[in-house]
Amino acid sequence: MRRRDLLAGAAALGVAAGGAALAIGGVDPWDDGESIESFDLPTIDVAGVEAETIAVPERGTVTFVELFATWCGVCADLMDPMASVYADLGEDVQFVSVTNEPLGQTVTEADVGDWWDAHGGTWPVAHDVDLDLTRTLGASSVPYSFVLDEDNTVTWSDSGYKSESELRAPIEGALATDETGW
Repeated sequence: MRRRDLLAGAAALGVAAGGAALAIGGVDPWDDGESIESFDLPTIDVAGVEAETIAVPERGTVTFVELFATWCGVCADLMDPMASVYADLGEDVQFVSVTNEPLGQTVTEADVGDWWDAHGGTWPVAHDVDLDLTRTLGASSVPYSFVLDEDNTVTWSDSGYKSESELRAPIEGALATDETGW
């Protein structure tokens, strides 16, 4: 066996073990309440949202981040529940979807824009060019959703499909905590 194959196998085993630990609830990487730094991410010019650079998460406000990819069927299924939540809470939170696909290779920025328009997205889409946000959040799959409070502390995270109520509850919880200070 070549050394590269052995290293790749060891890395895959580590990711699988970490995912299994998260799945059974044995490990919560955000249990210590540590906040994260914001990352300046370029957004993609999509219908209704002009391209710019935004800080994600935005300190001082509740932030909802969804990591997605255009090849991901579950990500497409998640667009309707997210659109409903965004319509109701989007003015009160930083609501952003982030792709970490290597744009400019097999997928272009225009491809992401077309996918976004086809699935009815109306909120900002950012690109995690260097995967800094993805690594910091410890996301190992897509879709992966996060809610961060105004101090940029992760208050909720989960992977896979979520219903509207499953997305709404942790965002409303973070908003209520920010209002009461508890």
